[in-house]
Amino acid sequence: MIEVLVTGGAGFIGSNYVRHAIATHPDWRVTTLDKLTYAGRLENLREVEAHPRHRFVRGDIADPAVAAPLVGASEIVVHFAAETHVDRSIMSAGDFITTDVFGTFVLLEAARQAPRLRRFVQISTDEVYGSVAAGASRETDELRPRNPYAASKAGAERLAYSFWATYGVPVVVTRASNNYGPNQFPEKVIPLFITNALDNIPVPLYGDGLNVRDWLHVADHCRALDLVIERGEPGEVYNIGGGNEVTNLDLTHQILGLLDQPVSLVRPVPDRLGHDRRYALDTTKLRALGWRPEVAFDDGLRATVAWYRANEWWWRPIKEQDPAFRAYYAKQYGDRRE
Repeated sequence: MIEVLVTGGAGFIGSNYVRHAIATHPDWRVTTLDKLTYAGRLENLREVEAHPRHRFVRGDIADPAVAAPLVGASEIVVHFAAETHVDRSIMSAGDFITTDVFGTFVLLEAARQAPRLRRFVQISTDEVYGSVAAGASRETDELRPRNPYAASKAGAERLAYSFWATYGVPVVVTRASNNYGPNQFPEKVIPLFITNALDNIPVPLYGDGLNVRDWLHVADHCRALDLVIERGEPGEVYNIGGGNEVTNLDLTHQILGLLDQPVSLVRPVPDRLGHDRRYALDTTKLRALGWRPEVAFDDGLRATVAWYRANEWWWRPIKEQDPAFRAYYAKQYGDRRE
């Protein structure tokens, strides 16, 4: 059996990858390490909680006593664990530096002493490039992160690269565009707008709504990571983009249309501080390895809407019973639930 460690595996992308890994790699034994902060949920791992090739460990990647032995026993590490929400990073950047940068350092320190490690995948983001006025970001482009979240991810991935260059840790960095799909915490735009619209609550749209994002279905992201693990070169960076550039306004209208809700639910709110206007990724390098996205955006969004409609048990307790979520929502968007 190949021992695989997935950090942050109870979060959105991480849990999708854990389920994917168990389903598609019968020779993998997967350990999920997650601190279970607000967006990490055991409910995301319900399908694999009793699987004989999966175990869950609750712990902090920034704690060497917990993280180092798990890394030391692994052949593959897929490092998702991070604070990820831009809005929260603007409110309070400290947690992002602690988890995203120092936590990555702890893992890398363990990785350089791990006897069997053959791949350390550092999950990063297209946001490290900053706003892209025209064209598409390539892996060799300058990094210009413009918010604390993006800066923390840029710092983490450059730290990971340095451990490859200095110590020979077999690091591969991936930079993905905006993910969507099932099990995404409802602070993010797609699940927030879907669940608000299901309850006839106004959807808070930043500014003029013309900011552009490239959307990648989480299943396509998981398939890309498998390819990078198998064929990627240590020390290299690979962009993972869906090729679906959509303005936030058009995205909002699509969601409302799929739910047969009127556009009058849209409530403009003051724009996010430092809001990047557009992201876009050149994926030529990854495509040369044989990857193509398989989920068409319209189909993926329709399926995502259907998932949230069918799984109120998953999201409704967060939005209706979690005082921390309600406090965050009120602070971020004001009294705009009515």
